[in-house]
Amino acid sequence: MSLIVQKFGGSSVANAERVMNVARIVTDTYKKGNSVVVVVSAQGDTTDDLIEKANEINPNASKREKDMLLAAGEQISISLLAMAIEKLGYPVVSLLGWQAGFQTSSAYTSARIKRVNTDRIMKELDKKNIVVVAGFQGINRYNDVTTLGRGGSDTSAVAIAAATNADLCQIYTDVEGVYTADPRKVKNARKLDIISYDEMLELATLGAQVLNNRSVEMAKKYNIELEVLSSMTNAPGTIVKEAVKMEKMLVSGVAKDTNVARISVIGVPDVPGLAFKLFSKLASKKINVDIILQSIGRDGTKDILFTVAKENGKEAVKLMEDFIDVVGGKEVNISENVAKISIVGAGMESHSGVATKMFEALYDAQINIQMISTSEIKISVLIDAYDADNAVSAIHSKFFDEN
Repeated sequence: MSLIVQKFGGSSVANAERVMNVARIVTDTYKKGNSVVVVVSAQGDTTDDLIEKANEINPNASKREKDMLLAAGEQISISLLAMAIEKLGYPVVSLLGWQAGFQTSSAYTSARIKRVNTDRIMKELDKKNIVVVAGFQGINRYNDVTTLGRGGSDTSAVAIAAATNADLCQIYTDVEGVYTADPRKVKNARKLDIISYDEMLELATLGAQVLNNRSVEMAKKYNIELEVLSSMTNAPGTIVKEAVKMEKMLVSGVAKDTNVARISVIGVPDVPGLAFKLFSKLASKKINVDIILQSIGRDGTKDILFTVAKENGKEAVKLMEDFIDVVGGKEVNISENVAKISIVGAGMESHSGVATKMFEALYDAQINIQMISTSEIKISVLIDAYDADNAVSAIHSKFFDEN
């Protein structure tokens, strides 16, 4: 008998028909003699609807009260799914995050999991119950409800799998696995049978929306094998695990991220330590910087360009304007009409010419590159947002159709 953790996203439980479909998947797993813990997200667009309701009342509501509201979405999902499993004749119990033992930090709306006390979960499993847990939420040291931020249900599922030493963690989505590109946008995208933690983490961080990057980090840390598969079909999914020692595909995937803003700090003094001071300002406000470009100094000045998430753009601009008021500088500009396109692959480390091939694909499509960033297993470029989908298709064709 195995202990299996199954996570279902909002689209998988969006209506009564889909809730019953999930109940059948769960009970089929249970019938095979497995112990089953199910983690569920809020139905469909419930979270967005709740945010809209909050904004109608008070757009500046405290994050604590937002968490109290948003946690309601998962409570609805777990109770409905438990009712569906009951209807099929199987023993089940639903648990909110705090009942399932999720203890978190106090960062409302973006809490981190500190530990999972599995006593209640294990007692229910010993009673032969299917345990349905509300993802995305927990409780802090003040006994307040907290939420984990977007994609938090993936992280909840992996955390349970790690805390209970589960044999497998299955992440059910609306696609059949991890693809070389978004199959809804690239018609010849290929499903991968297996992908390493590092590759999946890069893809998740760079815009692929199949898995939350925090969940992949946790799976890697605790060596939890993940399977990404569809709740709509019976097709086998993609296994995410530690890298295997074998010949790999040169590139595993192409990702697009449009949640990007480019900040340009123009005409700052070309003196030692200025970059340190500049990026320290951003770090003090916990603003993550991605691609960085610094010009060669001329006439005693230089330009520094970098990218941040769009939601941090206005704050970053204000920080930089304050910064140049102190140290000197010409101006600060922001562009949100940009996109980051990336290729990821562990096989890239030992192959030359990968960047050249990517840049050739963009040249053939007449797409201009603004900034470039590289690592051992990824190459990212910043381009106009208008060209994003065309760039993904061109790069994908260059690496996958010409092989």
